[in-house]
Amino acid sequence: MSLDLHHRAVVADAHNDLLMAVAARPPQRWGSFFGERWLPQLREGGIDIQVLPVFIDDQYRPEGALRQTLRMIECAHVLAEANAAHVALCRNGADIDRALAENKIALVLALESAPGVDASVELFSTLFRLGVRIASIAHWGRTPLADGSREDATGSRLTAPGVEALREMERLGVLFDISHLGASGVAHVLELATRPLIATHSCARALRDHHRNLTDEQIRGVADTGGLVCVNFVADFLTDDAAQVSVDRIVDHIEHIVSVAGIDHVGLGADFLDEIIADLTPPCCENADDEDPMLRFPGMAGPADMPQVTEAMLRRGLPEEDVLKILGGNMRQLMNKHLG
Repeated sequence: MSLDLHHRAVVADAHNDLLMAVAARPPQRWGSFFGERWLPQLREGGIDIQVLPVFIDDQYRPEGALRQTLRMIECAHVLAEANAAHVALCRNGADIDRALAENKIALVLALESAPGVDASVELFSTLFRLGVRIASIAHWGRTPLADGSREDATGSRLTAPGVEALREMERLGVLFDISHLGASGVAHVLELATRPLIATHSCARALRDHHRNLTDEQIRGVADTGGLVCVNFVADFLTDDAAQVSVDRIVDHIEHIVSVAGIDHVGLGADFLDEIIADLTPPCCENADDEDPMLRFPGMAGPADMPQVTEAMLRRGLPEEDVLKILGGNMRQLMNKHLG
């Protein structure tokens, strides 16, 4: 029953860094690598809408950030064109509906912290023309637009260019992503926002006191804008006890956010780190992060494992109608109304 429901549902994942892994290959391999390595996983997991964040590693910051941003966006276009029978890069709700009707996976481009933009807010319009439809303005640390959540002690709000960036995104139809934004920055955005906000990959701070997670007040604030909070699967954001890492812990966060925001304002933003680490780690080397038990999630490593979340929600007793909304119905509705 759970597998049948999962594959009948529109399943949306608001955060998968697979673009990093694909762009790490030579350009002539982008299309084939995605088709061989990632497309089967997405199909097996029943993913219908996949947000592709453009995340820029520290090695490219600051001087090479814009170049790498453009390179990763080009990578997304190339992999979509090379796998056109299976995926489509979508700019609005109509594009998404068309892709789903043709049994294609709808890909949506996002910026994570936008280091290639920095204070040059006019570049959001350029990146919009290239297909970007979701953006955040901070990651772990400080940017010219805002502070990330690891800088919460500064108590800083958006900078003047940060406020301008929010206004420009609202004008363009780019969803403003508050995941990674510092607490004071989130409060500032909630004061100013006139369109729905999204948290593409965040959990509930009431269940795990981590600066990356959202308080109940922040969750309610996002819901009040008509937006969406998408639950992250990274173990360290779910619990501080490695022994508690499980799919049921994901459902704990889902249920809490539903209780705070309402069923129409919850989605999924998996942030599968195991798969990305595997694709970015050379066979000859060891990656220290790969040994961190709070980054690993046994049995929930990549998109192919997504049906386990559906099974866990049904096992917990969530109504089928609610499960369909959480899996992707809410995301599809938000994108149909407000994307582009």
